[in-house]
Amino acid sequence: MIHFDTSFLVDLLRETARAKPGPATTLLDTVMGEAVGISVFVACELFAGAELSIRSSQELQRVGRLCETLHIAYPDDRFAPTYGRLLADQERHRQKISLMDMLIAVSAILAEASLVTRNLRDFSRVPGLRVVGY
Repeated sequence: MIHFDTSFLVDLLRETARAKPGPATTLLDTVMGEAVGISVFVACELFAGAELSIRSSQELQRVGRLCETLHIAYPDDRFAPTYGRLLADQERHRQKISLMDMLIAVSAILAEASLVTRNLRDFSRVPGLRVVGY
């Protein structure tokens, strides 16, 4: 299973809009046939970005179509304790990761998914998270 981070999907949407393949498109081609999905928190970030766009109506449609093609993972009973443990671990080691990135990381961990992201620096510090850069 593979989860996509917001950075990857934003890059993919940009490459698609320009009709010019780039690193995100190339990586997508390599994972074809694998189960792919996103955290509900990634969907939230995508929709927020679309709302802020100058062409919000068009961007909301693009994001909606994209999200329809992906499995969206929602928190379950394991989520809060795992989040609390990992965030506390980050704090104890004085490592900074945004709260939203930690939500995305926990979603991938609980789905037993690798996380495809451009943000290797932050996500690589989360114990138990398999990170794939592009």
